[in-house]
Amino acid sequence: MKTVHLPKSPDMPNRISLLICFTLLSSATAGDAENPPLLLWYQQPAATWVEALPLGNGRLGAMVFGGTAEERIQFNEDTLWAGKPRDYSHPGAAEYLAKLRQLLFEGRQPEAEAMAMEHFMSVPLRQLPYQAFGDLLLQLPGHEKAIEYRRDLDLDAATVRVRYRVGDITYTREALASYPDQVIALRIRADRPAAITCDVRLTTPHPLDSSGGDAGSLMIEGRVGPFESKYFQRPLGESVLRYAARLVAKVQGGRLQRRNDALHVEAADELCLYLAAATSHRNYHDTTADPAARCHEAVAKLAGRDFEAIRRRHLADHQELFRRVSLDLAGETKSDLPTNERVARLNQGDDPALAALYFQFGRYLLIACSRDGCQPANLQGLWNDSLSPSWDSKYTVNINTEMNYWPAEVCNLAECHEPLFDALEDLVVTGRRTAKVHYNCRGWVLHHNFDLWRGTAPINAANHGIWPTGGAWLCQHLWWHYQYGGDRRFLRDRAYPILKEAALFFADYLVEDPRDGDGPLISGPSNSPEHGGLVMGPTMDHQIIRSLFGWVIEAGEILGVDEDFRAKLQGLRARIAPNRIGRHGQLQEWLEDRDDPNDHHRHLSHLWALYPGDEITPGKTPDLAAAVRRSLEFRGDGPIGWGRAWQVALYARLGDGELAHDRLMKLIARNANPNLLDKCWENNPTPFQIDGNFGGTAGVAEMLLASHEGRIALLPALPAAWPCGEVKGLRARGGVEVEIQWEDGCATRAVLRASCDGRHQLSAPRGREIDGPPTIDLKVGEAYEVKFRPAATGK
Repeated sequence: MKTVHLPKSPDMPNRISLLICFTLLSSATAGDAENPPLLLWYQQPAATWVEALPLGNGRLGAMVFGGTAEERIQFNEDTLWAGKPRDYSHPGAAEYLAKLRQLLFEGRQPEAEAMAMEHFMSVPLRQLPYQAFGDLLLQLPGHEKAIEYRRDLDLDAATVRVRYRVGDITYTREALASYPDQVIALRIRADRPAAITCDVRLTTPHPLDSSGGDAGSLMIEGRVGPFESKYFQRPLGESVLRYAARLVAKVQGGRLQRRNDALHVEAADELCLYLAAATSHRNYHDTTADPAARCHEAVAKLAGRDFEAIRRRHLADHQELFRRVSLDLAGETKSDLPTNERVARLNQGDDPALAALYFQFGRYLLIACSRDGCQPANLQGLWNDSLSPSWDSKYTVNINTEMNYWPAEVCNLAECHEPLFDALEDLVVTGRRTAKVHYNCRGWVLHHNFDLWRGTAPINAANHGIWPTGGAWLCQHLWWHYQYGGDRRFLRDRAYPILKEAALFFADYLVEDPRDGDGPLISGPSNSPEHGGLVMGPTMDHQIIRSLFGWVIEAGEILGVDEDFRAKLQGLRARIAPNRIGRHGQLQEWLEDRDDPNDHHRHLSHLWALYPGDEITPGKTPDLAAAVRRSLEFRGDGPIGWGRAWQVALYARLGDGELAHDRLMKLIARNANPNLLDKCWENNPTPFQIDGNFGGTAGVAEMLLASHEGRIALLPALPAAWPCGEVKGLRARGGVEVEIQWEDGCATRAVLRASCDGRHQLSAPRGREIDGPPTIDLKVGEAYEVKFRPAATGK
């Protein structure tokens, strides 16, 4: 670094601090040549699945272990699930709805839950699990004593690299999952000719119908076997999906031949492998596709492209998304340490660059597991090595699926939202039947889970499965997509019809509370997610339903439609039971004031109105915001990964950067596996759940930028641990990309770039006033530089 000598002046301390910040920013951004800042790297192969490194193209996922003598690349395809198309609704359930409500109003919860288990739950009681697909295995004789080992995941290139030396030969591998070419690709090279000798196999845990290939390829085909759940030790019926995987090998030099179930490579200079995989799934009710033909088609499209050409197409596709956002939190870079050591040492001192890496890792994962035309990100995103994964690795919508998509809009990955919107269109269809059969209501409903077959009925157990606001919460993502992008066509053609039908269900479903003389409208039977059993009127339900009605009303006004329906919703919305503050100063989780200060339950459901909702804010509803803080204090700070991630965002919404940062550091230090994938439970590497990664990423964004109150707030929850930094590319509602620079904890520069026409109100960060108008009008493509001056004393 070049030393700059500054002349002495009255503001010398400030100028010195600017130099320090510049130096730290430059250092953190550059890293070093071997270890750039956007790299996860390790000095040994993965010993377990939670040490392997993830690759994905939205549909195909891979976990690369990086072994030397034995390499394992475990892979997935996002439509390989157990089961078959089915209707999960329970005929005759609606006949018991009134009785269930009566029992709950009378305080007879056990009787209500028993009745619901017999007459109201899904048929069958559980949904079906996502499946592991198989393994690509390489055996490399003589590589047992490799030295100078290194493996890494380059987030910017979406590539896993392995390098080591055997004797005087250095071997390198590169693996990637290409979205443009729909294959997983692997290249092995050596710095000496004729040095690559190995055997390559494809295996699967599923029943095989056939396996074969030719001198340069392998093929496996079969059908998913009957499913036996670890939750219920009995077969749950037939699985109908067929699968196929095809592996093609290309060598430079040497020999390539097939030996039984393997490809044998002898004395090659370079080996490239291309893996295609597919299933017979067309949609949730059609499983007639030809998976083998799909694999052959994918491989045929590679004709004329070598690994370099595939890599270039992959980089162009990935980097167009990934490079939209950059984050530099300055601080002394520790990228010379392996990533697992950085995580282990986090309790010994702050590592802002690791927080930035974690943030970008979440964005990387969303790109890798949620692309247009694919399935949404499930509980494990895309990656699963089990036939009976935890919670079936499906879509749990009482927090987890929504959290997966919290970063999509604000972190400039709006296209990654598309698979969730496609699923919602399916769920409207299946949810209409559930609404009719279970509630005799119009519209559509989704309870707390769905699977590949788009089940919408209540599952598992009455004490937590009967929760009818899952679909309503998912509707928030449609509304966000419109808010951030301003696409009226999307609002009119895709979002509004789904929102309206969801609201129609609740217009029929809400019921007056006979225990309250004012007759407020309440939800029920329902539960506060996974807490407190079956009840009438949980707070979270009312927050979500009020918000849903508000989105439909506003959307209808924008589109100029459904005036009568809007008026009806306005009347109903005003009658929904309000948020209530309890005897401990807490926000009540239920209608009754029964919260326990010693209850550290993992869910924070009744705080939804602060985040991801916006009904409660410190400025608009200070008493309720204080009650939320009190409830957060009761809950504590762990040990669930996604719970800590949610707290990052909640404290950011409260403007408390220090506690938001504390929860983020604990999330990384205690809930990150060696490969940074989230542990559901602290100190237990399994089960892995990806929601904590996405929630952490969204929480960091919320600390740096907020736009939920009708204005753009810069650095609303900046912690002291990040005194200097720069972020580019975050999005604010209204179609604005934002760039912010700060030094000494104060904003020094901001730039707004408009993707649609709009008027924007600005809110200055702490310690600063906007040097210019607080409200600006921007046209598409325009940029506006925000300048600041020190705030007047006392501000």
